[in-house]
Formats: sequence, C-alpha cells, structure tokens
Amino acid sequence: MCVLLVLITVTNTYSQEQKLGEYDVKAAFIYNFLKFVEWPDKASADTTVNLCVLGNDPFGSAIDSVQGQIVNNKRIVIKRHNDTHALGKCQVLFISRSEKEQLSQILATLTGMNILTVSDTRGFAEQGVIINFYLEENKVRFEVNLDAINRSRLKISSRLLSLAKIVHDSGR
Repeated sequence: MCVLLVLITVTNTYSQEQKLGEYDVKAAFIYNFLKFVEWPDKASADTTVNLCVLGNDPFGSAIDSVQGQIVNNKRIVIKRHNDTHALGKCQVLFISRSEKEQLSQILATLTGMNILTVSDTRGFAEQGVIINFYLEENKVRFEVNLDAINRSRLKISSRLLSLAKIVHDSGR
C-alpha cells in the first residue's frame, strides 16, 4: 500500500508543483511498476533487471536515476538499443515513439518472451504494449493492456491494475 501512495504522490507532485519533468515522473513510475510485476520462475532467478530503452531515448538522464537501484533483491541496469537484436535480455522494454512504424514487428519479435513492454505513445496499448503512459489534466496516467499481459505470462498485481485504465487489443 505504501508503494501505491508513492505512485499517487509522484503524480500529484508532478501536476501540482511541476518541479519534476515528465520523464522524471515516468522513470519513477517504471521503477515502482517493478514492485508490482512478477516474472515466471526462470526469469526471476536473475540478479539484475535489465530496463531497456528502444529507439530515440526521450528520458535523457531521468531514467539513469534508477540505474543501480535495488528492487525485489535485483539491481536495475539501464540499456539503450537502436535495434531489436538484443531485446531478449531485457525484462522491461520502453518502446520509444520513434519506433511507431516498426511496432508490430517489434511486438512480434517479443512473442513468447516475458518482457514488460512500456511506452508513452497514443494507441500503443491497443496494439499490444502492456503499459502505456498518457497525460490527463497535466497528470501522468497509465493504461494497461490485459491481453498483452496474458501473452507475456507476467503477473501484475491487482493493486497496480486498480490504478490503471484497462484496455484490450484492437483487432489482434
């Protein structure tokens, strides 16, 4: 419950004080998402969580703030990629807006992998990204695609889902 309060506090801080940049808030959300996601046993044996950014990095140094942080006894490692060849080593994949034209191909490449996909581009959740950020009344919000969660074989806490807008695949 304490972590949920942190998520809500981060959003309220952003909207009320505007001290944090949008991507600082999104980086904090991603860090906290890790506390509410459970990977299958094989993937959970790792001692690190590779948080990858694919395409043009909108975070700048904001995502680097979680580098080396420990969550669920695993150290977060940030990796940046411009192609899909090494994505199988990612546990979390932020798909940048720059990858819009290749999204179907990227998601097809990830089929059968236990990767938490995240983005902040309109329509990406309906196309199969698991968590997608959006802005509503100057607040960072997120939507979750339940169909994509099931395909990934990840388990996401109902506490996290209760804070999300729920969406399903469109035409998949």
